[in-house]
Amino acid sequence: MKRMALALSALVLAPMVMASANPAAETEHVVEQGETLGGIANRARVPAVVIAEANGLSAPYRLRFGQKLVIPRQRSHTVKNGETGFAIALRYGVPFESIAVANRLAPPFDVRTGQRLIIPAIMAAPKVSASASLSPLSPASASSSARATPPEPYFRHPHDGKVLLAYAVRPDGKGHDGVDFAARTGDMVRASSSGTVVFAGTEPVRFGTMVIIDHGNGWRSAYGHLARLTVAKGDVVKGGERIGIAGNSGDAQRTELHFEIRKDGKPVDPAVKMAAKRAR
Repeated sequence: MKRMALALSALVLAPMVMASANPAAETEHVVEQGETLGGIANRARVPAVVIAEANGLSAPYRLRFGQKLVIPRQRSHTVKNGETGFAIALRYGVPFESIAVANRLAPPFDVRTGQRLIIPAIMAAPKVSASASLSPLSPASASSSARATPPEPYFRHPHDGKVLLAYAVRPDGKGHDGVDFAARTGDMVRASSSGTVVFAGTEPVRFGTMVIIDHGNGWRSAYGHLARLTVAKGDVVKGGERIGIAGNSGDAQRTELHFEIRKDGKPVDPAVKMAAKRAR
């Protein structure tokens, strides 16, 4: 009878133990014997490619017993009228290619009004001081990056051309959320402020060859319609440093630079920020 009571007790307690570790809610998973990335992704309800990206895994995605995996929990976004996939990516601070992969978007990567998109969680990059421009292996770089990031970056003009189209965003969020500068083929495009390059590649819908720089504390700047890049993702750049060559990639009708400043994913008038800095 005693053995039977112990066996019944184990059966009663077992579901309780399993329920406390809910795969659909955990943010970290320790790999058990025989587990695969696909199986973990199915139970966690997070796409396998998102888990792989968050943990730096590459194909064929072999896992080790006891390996700890970060399980990035996700958000979702319902596409509003007039929104583009890349504008949504800028809003959430997530690379557009990550959203495209998570939602199985195929070229030309169009999104539809009312479409529900998964916004994958991305591992936060370490904050970089505005003055950090040396190699990560340099002691001087380590000391400078330890300083607090300024609450607001110092923004310069990324190009000296005349303004073709100014910032004009209406209360409903529609309009032109940056500044377009006239440029000549081969002109240098400069980083408006110091920071870390978080995107350097092709935005397939509108802006063509593009660079996005993270300046810390939610501030980012974007540079579109470039002819070619002179920086790569992960590079630390100083304000005024060349990041690309002006061009007419994307939907540009002439050689120009599309420039945006965003705070926590929301567009900010670049002219106001640059004028405020000149007035100081």
